[in-house]
Amino acid sequence: MARIVVIGAGMGGLAAAARLATVGHQVTVCEASGTHGGMVGQYQRDGFRFDTGPTLLTLPAVYRDLMLKTGRTRLEDEVELRPVDPGSVHLLPGGTRVELANASLAKVVRSLDSALGAGAGGRWGDLLERGRGVWEATRRPLLEEPLPDDPSVLHQDPYLPAKRGLLSRAPRTLAEVASRELRHPGLTALLDEYALRFGFDPRRAPASLTALPYMEQSFGVWYVTGGIRALADAVLRRCEQRRVELRFDTRIEEVLGEGRVTGVLLADGSKLDADVVVADTVPNAAALDPGGRQEHGRQEHVPAGTGAPGRFTVLLALRGGRPDGTPHRTVVHAADRQDELDALFSPTARLCARPTVQVLRPDDATLAPDGHEAAVLTVTVPAAGSGADRVPWSTSGQADREAEAYADAVLAHAAPELRNRVLWREVRTPADTARETGADSGSVPGPALAGAHGVYLSIPNRTAFPGLYRVGGAAHPGGGLARVGMSAAVTAELIGTP
Repeated sequence: MARIVVIGAGMGGLAAAARLATVGHQVTVCEASGTHGGMVGQYQRDGFRFDTGPTLLTLPAVYRDLMLKTGRTRLEDEVELRPVDPGSVHLLPGGTRVELANASLAKVVRSLDSALGAGAGGRWGDLLERGRGVWEATRRPLLEEPLPDDPSVLHQDPYLPAKRGLLSRAPRTLAEVASRELRHPGLTALLDEYALRFGFDPRRAPASLTALPYMEQSFGVWYVTGGIRALADAVLRRCEQRRVELRFDTRIEEVLGEGRVTGVLLADGSKLDADVVVADTVPNAAALDPGGRQEHGRQEHVPAGTGAPGRFTVLLALRGGRPDGTPHRTVVHAADRQDELDALFSPTARLCARPTVQVLRPDDATLAPDGHEAAVLTVTVPAAGSGADRVPWSTSGQADREAEAYADAVLAHAAPELRNRVLWREVRTPADTARETGADSGSVPGPALAGAHGVYLSIPNRTAFPGLYRVGGAAHPGGGLARVGMSAAVTAELIGTP
């Protein structure tokens, strides 16, 4: 039996702790804040509840496996899980409405043909088939196994183009895929959205990103009643059942050891002995690299000086109930694609006036008082605000005024019909994410992607310092609830049984 300290009670840390305790290790989780969940936060006020991080679940099999392996119960025994149908509704520039069914390619093809013209659905379906090829080629080395010591096998993009020949070149970026194979601005907007939601520039992101729409539209999108926070609560309960010691308001200052891990130093000056330390926290935290012993973190493919994009969120407490037939997820696309990409990813990044916005209106009575509705608007924004001084988002008066003004613009662009129903709203910027989670500049980790010479790979779970491991969105295989759960499984397997 090893003594294991897990730094951070995010989803990766909790999932790893549950797995390790189940096989007989003595596990202690130390969390600097007073609560669990990490990125999976929740804001409550006046009987309303809002997820402040992930809101939907893909690949629920990851958490089904966690529950089965750590307690022999089904995920559905722990939370109420239901498919979102339609998976999403998209409002394109010019007013075209596209409804994408959940986990039904045939319905998606018919919908796209109807909305965008004959042949559009077939081109999208062909794209998903090539995304399936990426999924099959990378599933094990990119998602289910530790990052290889020599990851060069993942430096090459496995995406195969529609037409191949001696003179043809495979598309290097997602934008090239759209230009050469989709050939329709509406389909391009659908594909771009998968990159933008994770802060990736489709003009630079590798073609392998096509695996993301394949996965979502093949395996489905799911909602947890009560919000994703209910899933975090279920994983916490599993840790308690496996007798994991949970220490909140406990900050780790340093990982101790000469030659290998021997413990951790707490903020109060005390020490906690450990044979193994598992870190579920940001890559460059001083607590995890006190002597410069670890490899460098993931290379963010963003312009110098801008920082990785983050999320701007408007939580809406709405007067009156949710109208029947309201889609759970609506994506209102940017009025001008080029303007949005320049606003997000140019060296002089700024706020896009009419950006791509995700509007979430779940059919969940537990989120609002009787007769009312809770809605969330989410936008990918630069790490810094749009002011002339280009300072990062903060809680200063100037930043607050800028955030409120931008919330007005986002609401007017994406959901003007809701403005007269607003009882109150809460505006959240990347500064809030940074303050609550420790994420650098409020950026949100994206999934690891093959190709682009390894730029989009995440840092390994095993570090160069014996006994020190990483887990969670900052580590292999990257961000997103499913990948964080996979990260926990990979790390637990690396540590092994007593």
